[in-house]
Amino acid sequence: MKVMTPERDEQRDAWLARLCADVYGREAGLSPLVTFTGTRQVLFAQEAARLWALVDEQGRPGALALLTLDVSGSDMILWHHASPGGDRESVRRLIRELVQKAPLRVDAANQEEEGFYRRCGINRWFAAPGGRRVGLSPHHSARGVSELEPPLGFDEEAILRHFKHDAHFFEQEKARFVERLAAFPG
Repeated sequence: MKVMTPERDEQRDAWLARLCADVYGREAGLSPLVTFTGTRQVLFAQEAARLWALVDEQGRPGALALLTLDVSGSDMILWHHASPGGDRESVRRLIRELVQKAPLRVDAANQEEEGFYRRCGINRWFAAPGGRRVGLSPHHSARGVSELEPPLGFDEEAILRHFKHDAHFFEQEKARFVERLAAFPG
């Protein structure tokens, strides 16, 4: 098993489609498609996000992680992660590798998530508004919550409006999502 980023746009889009499908599930409405479209057309286009995978000897991803830059461009946020086969250990191994190399931030909604990220090597933790906990890798530049920059993102509502007002764009993005999802190595 090794950690890698996709070599071709088609491969990246297949991995991204699968990640979105796994994160949001089958009953998620347009959320997977909005994230797929926004990530591709905004974050990847601006080089503000990077997709990583833990792959086996045949190049099949056992875990996927999407990192986005913060507004300063110096630190990264773990935005989404999933294991196409449901293997939590593969996700832990992938995140652990990223923690060792990247200036990474994770957000934990509860103690269980925090415990998972601690097993991934995140040991600096801070209380954040709303009862959340923020964890930072050793390479992250912030020394506390007050120094954290927001992540770069995209306007989900703008993408939904674009879908609503441009049926061709919507059908094109939907077809691309379905095609790339089908192209995911299985």
